[in-house]
Amino acid sequence: MLTAGQAADSPQFIPVLRKLRVRGPAGRPRTRPDAVAADKAYSSRGNRAHLRRRGIKAVIPEKRDQAAHRKKKGSGGGRPVSHDADLYKERNTVERLINKLKAWRGIATRYDKTPDSYLAGLHLRASMIWIKDLTRTTH
Repeated sequence: MLTAGQAADSPQFIPVLRKLRVRGPAGRPRTRPDAVAADKAYSSRGNRAHLRRRGIKAVIPEKRDQAAHRKKKGSGGGRPVSHDADLYKERNTVERLINKLKAWRGIATRYDKTPDSYLAGLHLRASMIWIKDLTRTTH
């Protein structure tokens, strides 16, 4: 989902999940992944509730202020969120790709004024990364 440069990412969490397709070895792609790993910016109550309703495991650490608020409520504050640290470490792969994309100044600074030209730049940079990685693995 492409938004304005000043827009926050978290509100796009649920719309992105709705477009997500997980390919398997056979059959049509699934619309529900087994788990979703994200950073603390996505730890809102609404995002967690959406994942819980869909039966998707949330691998999202809890923000300190959210944990403090929950503890302050005592037994009415609910249970602490579960967090799979090993699965969360795999999120690093996505972070490294985003950093590779942002190494291209036009993407990092969002100089492009139109969404179409910005998206074209993303596609071009992703293609460059893919080609470079492909040539490394074939030699």
